[in-house]
Amino acid sequence: MGTTTGITNVLRGLALAALATTRGVVSAKPCQVPVVTAMLFEAEDALLTGTRVETSLAGYTGSGYVAGFDEGTDKITFSIPSNATKLYDLTIRYAGIYGEKRTSVVLNSGANTEVLFPATEAFTSVSAGQVLLNEGTNTLEIVNNWGWYLVDSITLTPAAPRAAHNINTALVNPAADTTAQALYRYLRSIYGKKILSGQQDLSWANYIATQTGKTPALVAVDLIDYSPSRVERGTTSTAVEDAITHHNRGGIVSVLWHWNAPTGLYDTEENKWWSGFYTRATDFDVAATMAAGPTNANYTLLIRDIDAIAVQLKRLRDAGVPVLWRPLHEAEGAWFWWGAKGPEACKQLYGLLYERLVGYHKLNNLVWVWNSIAADWYPGDATVDILSADVYAQGNGPMSVQYDQLIKLGVDKKLIAAAEVGAAPLPSQLQAYETHWLWFCVWGDTFINNAEWNSPAVLKEVYEHDYVLTLDEIQGWRTAS
Repeated sequence: MGTTTGITNVLRGLALAALATTRGVVSAKPCQVPVVTAMLFEAEDALLTGTRVETSLAGYTGSGYVAGFDEGTDKITFSIPSNATKLYDLTIRYAGIYGEKRTSVVLNSGANTEVLFPATEAFTSVSAGQVLLNEGTNTLEIVNNWGWYLVDSITLTPAAPRAAHNINTALVNPAADTTAQALYRYLRSIYGKKILSGQQDLSWANYIATQTGKTPALVAVDLIDYSPSRVERGTTSTAVEDAITHHNRGGIVSVLWHWNAPTGLYDTEENKWWSGFYTRATDFDVAATMAAGPTNANYTLLIRDIDAIAVQLKRLRDAGVPVLWRPLHEAEGAWFWWGAKGPEACKQLYGLLYERLVGYHKLNNLVWVWNSIAADWYPGDATVDILSADVYAQGNGPMSVQYDQLIKLGVDKKLIAAAEVGAAPLPSQLQAYETHWLWFCVWGDTFINNAEWNSPAVLKEVYEHDYVLTLDEIQGWRTAS
């Protein structure tokens, strides 16, 4: 560790202990002990593992910055003293001169938080969510992840209490049916007070019941095998039947669609036809298709596919099932073909989906869930009821970075959900960080049954906690006021 710098010589007592290795930012009235408003830690003064101090890029603070994030174990470890248990906003000053990257932030060897570093030409700052410091000495690690970036410093600022939510009272579809309205009314009533437990696939929800004695309140199903380019190759599915089963036992249903591209599947040894939802497995060009319009053959194939999925959604409607409908998920990642050509084409496709399903097919049982964080990908308030993110980070943490980003995106007027997670979040962390996710939904095989992501002890802790709603605790939600 490096020596202390800056103004720490002016602090006394507990304030001195709290800033023993920082460049502090303080304010004070005459004859009073200064009040710490922020703590700044220089990266070059931290413990370096596989990384190194450099000075060649101008604009850094302190005596340099840290580079060399090119191996999986490369990291910086900050030692952070605190005189009390307290929540702080974390900001990282970095340079993304090698393009868009991601880092992992690990507090006290616990939860892993992924932070996006947009591409930059110089040093800049990015919000990294919150960290809950314990009384005493804390460790905060910045670990390689996607690598190849420069870190200059971190700043910790005491977090302000969250403002009251101002959630929209009505669904975006003015013709939404009574089942969708009842679901939305119930979701608004619990938001910020409880979180719905959720699991991908009915079989894994039943697995949870055998492990914990509790059944998830929400089950998500995937319409992937109803995609026409898969059906014509022999796929079948029970996803709709599974959704109805969970609905009939009093549960809530979420539906996504890994949309196999309508045409242009490579179907090679490396990219089989059944991986046709991936960008790497198809040459289907959504931007060119949307630009060509309704007279284009590929556009008609889009309509064909949407109409095929409408048949399945109508089966749910006719069974009285309101659906948390999450199409075009993870678009901004670009690993799925609907996001491969950038935000504008994806938003046009989302608009087509909305108009075709709501305007043409009159599917009024849908609650529309958007699943990307970046503002330039957002299709707009008029067609989105709920904002969501998919977060795959180990450690069962609160996912505060993504929550804060979605609060900003929706101006705190939209409900916010963790639509897919690798690790079920610990309720005590959710409450401490005030990350009011509406639901979490753990992915299936290799995640829910993997102790590295969800140990049996953690699952029991999550499912037995008062803050977490399970199937038995949500009975009657359809008639809740």
